[in-house]
Amino acid sequence: MIELAIPDLSGNERKYLNECIDTTFVSTVGEFVKRFEKEVARKAGAAYGTVVSSGTDGLHMALTACGVGRNELVCIPAFTFIATANAVVHCGAEPWLIDIDEKSWTMDPELLERELAEKAYEKDGKLFHRGSGKRIAAVMPVYTMGMPADMDRIRDVTDKYHLPLVADAAAAIGAKYKGRNIGNLADATVFSFNGNKTITCGGGGAIVGDNERIIERAKHIATTARVGQDYDHDMVGYNYRMTNLQAAVGCAQIERLEEFVIKKHYISDYYKEHLKGIPGIAFFPETDWGESVCWFTGLVLDDTRNVREVCDRLADKEIQTKPFWKPVYMQKPYLHVEKSDMDVTEKIWRHILTLPVSTCLTEKQLESVVMAVKEIL
Repeated sequence: MIELAIPDLSGNERKYLNECIDTTFVSTVGEFVKRFEKEVARKAGAAYGTVVSSGTDGLHMALTACGVGRNELVCIPAFTFIATANAVVHCGAEPWLIDIDEKSWTMDPELLERELAEKAYEKDGKLFHRGSGKRIAAVMPVYTMGMPADMDRIRDVTDKYHLPLVADAAAAIGAKYKGRNIGNLADATVFSFNGNKTITCGGGGAIVGDNERIIERAKHIATTARVGQDYDHDMVGYNYRMTNLQAAVGCAQIERLEEFVIKKHYISDYYKEHLKGIPGIAFFPETDWGESVCWFTGLVLDDTRNVREVCDRLADKEIQTKPFWKPVYMQKPYLHVEKSDMDVTEKIWRHILTLPVSTCLTEKQLESVVMAVKEIL
């Protein structure tokens, strides 16, 4: 089976894991945790960083550190993995779903601004939703497939309304925005290191940014809100710490980040070059502001084709492919949340086919994928 997205663990992972075992530092204290925190922040172009046990936990802590609390609203895109919405609810808040921009599949800043102008009002320096009376506490765009959102335009909106801006960059480490790194485009930016991401710790996440107060507060809450060396805690915290074992794998992976990103781009370009001209398909979007890390790449099929049927036929040829995210507003926990019109999300979500993107794919495997897709389509 040519799998969809598996990690390349052919670097220093074994060596660093053995160091953890030899020193007995396998839990949440160790040199690899400190090293990985510094390297993630540096690679992302951010001044500060902290690592946590998952990307979802990172979003929860970033939102909490930015002041999101109970019975409040956070604007997020409708087209995202459900973890984005779940992290909002973990804060006691609710998501307000905004449709995406067709040219990037990320949050539409023009629509965001219209929704806030039409459905919100300001009082005592805060922004409230007209229908529910709930405070609007933050905006959290998602860097879909590793493509940064139109952050300058979104920042214009959040600055206008004095709203914190958190970026769900789960799959976007290594991406660029207008030629620069993405770690300081928002007040806090969150990465995931799940097993299918460009670099992995097996799990884990990170929060980075240039605002020391936000990053340190997120770190404090994520480490049981402990004060000093004794068992003193100044608030209700969480045990979201990354282990030294996870960080050891992460340190080995991040040493090869640039290599992995180059390979991701190569795979994307390979598919575009060899599959162009097939009737009824399009490729994933590109923008003039961002350079995607190409976490996933694949095809957009027209109405004459069924993505699930194509996946099943490719599976028969031992090639793993998948449809992509089912929109948040169609998920059982979020059927009745506040949302904008969903013209673009409705137009695209059923038509996305993701193709194998592992950084360890061989030329022969890429050729096999292309031949199979051509035969079926």
